[in-house]
Amino acid sequence: MSLPEAKSERIEVRATPAMNGLLQSAAASSHKNVAEFLLEAGLAAAETTLADRRVFRLDDECWAAFQKALDRPMTAKPRLKKVLAEKSVLE
Repeated sequence: MSLPEAKSERIEVRATPAMNGLLQSAAASSHKNVAEFLLEAGLAAAETTLADRRVFRLDDECWAAFQKALDRPMTAKPRLKKVLAEKSVLE
């Protein structure tokens, strides 16, 4: 069993009294201190934010299914063609 890496970096955050109170309440209800609560929530948010920009790992079964989907011949998608031909709301 390997030992967990020691935490050596410090992150400081300023908050209003109301924000601090909310964080303290949420942390207490999760049986954590505010630092643990913020770190866990922040890491989860960071992973979610970066999920579409990272390397994806697939097991053999999922990789085979992915390759099969990529190798499948294209099929006409008339509704998609129509939508893509329409002028964008941003134009």
